[in-house]
Amino acid sequence: MVAIIGGEPKRFRPLIDLYRESGRRAGHPAEKLIVGLHSIGFLGDTTQQAADDFFPGYAHTFTEIGKERGWPPTTRAQFDAVRGPTGALLIGDAETVAKKILYVNEVLGGISRITFQMGVSTLPHQKMLRAIEILGTRVAPIVRRELAT
Repeated sequence: MVAIIGGEPKRFRPLIDLYRESGRRAGHPAEKLIVGLHSIGFLGDTTQQAADDFFPGYAHTFTEIGKERGWPPTTRAQFDAVRGPTGALLIGDAETVAKKILYVNEVLGGISRITFQMGVSTLPHQKMLRAIEILGTRVAPIVRRELAT
């Protein structure tokens, strides 16, 4: 599992390539050298709604972490940039998040699974349940269909 919580996922490709090459040299078959991704993500009925709902808690959490690690306070502009088309955050409506998952799959050379960290934003239970529902009923079918073709 590769945990990507910021920046651009494509920057992690050299680490994944090293893992696969090391595994190959150690005699492991390529099909056993699978890669999973752990990302911060959240879904809503619209991308704007998902971003607006998620940002306040995300900003609080990452500003607090930043105090320990020397980062400046998290801003909405930074958040919006990292949830953009090539950024690490998987936040949006079903189509936006599915497209981003497919992009990350491509730039990392293939992933076998993905986990979402939604809890960094302390959202109401109903919003979390809705996000999980969208992930399972709308995002997963899109990704599976696209990867099967």
